[in-house]
Amino acid sequence: MTDATAPASPRPTVALVHGAFADSSGWNDVVGQLQAAGIAVRAISNPLRGITADAAYVASAIRQIPGPVLAVGHSYGGAIITNAAPHAGNVVGLVYVAAFAPDEGETLGDIEGDSKDSVLNTALLQMQYPAGQGTQTAAEFAIDPAKFHDAFAADLPEKQAAVMAATQRPVAAAAFAEPNGTPAWKNLPSWAVVATGDKAAGSDVVRSMAQRAGAAITEVEGSHVIMISQPQAVTDVIRQAIDSITHLHPPG
Repeated sequence: MTDATAPASPRPTVALVHGAFADSSGWNDVVGQLQAAGIAVRAISNPLRGITADAAYVASAIRQIPGPVLAVGHSYGGAIITNAAPHAGNVVGLVYVAAFAPDEGETLGDIEGDSKDSVLNTALLQMQYPAGQGTQTAAEFAIDPAKFHDAFAADLPEKQAAVMAATQRPVAAAAFAEPNGTPAWKNLPSWAVVATGDKAAGSDVVRSMAQRAGAAITEVEGSHVIMISQPQAVTDVIRQAIDSITHLHPPG
């Protein structure tokens, strides 16, 4: 049976996974556009406690979505879908949005260290959080509110970035230090949105990881939070991935 006569696969549910210093509300405009197009979508909360713990949580959440799933990750969320998808069992494609697509054994800290575009390491504040019995603590990071606009969301109005800075969620240091596992992109079709003005993850390393993953790359002018500043462009790439996976013609 040829592709032209093969029946369309079930259309996947889109699972959106946010990154560090953020929550699922960053996907709001993308969610609205997907829902308006009749596409099933869920935004999954990312605990931001480290690669192993977060990947296990997200894999469990995806596994409980009926049918096939297109996993979409922003920033650190890209590393999480990379690690979670092999354990979920129902992921049929990956979309990286200004996101990490690490290989096995790599740490995000090492990847960031190779970026010439990222200024994130100079914008972080270190804090502590309870990490076990008694008074045991571990390190976590937040972005200095004074540097948030420039480092994270330079193409958004300063007032909007100030609200995002005040409501950001810190990420455990383990997120940058834990080695990544076997990457899902070695076995799944991938797409990537590279934000050309990304100074958080870094446009250069985001692009090189997407190329290594064999992803279909779309470059969009904008900051690290491209799904907020350019939601239509991100939605378009998600819909392209869905069309490809389900053998449907793109909507005219």
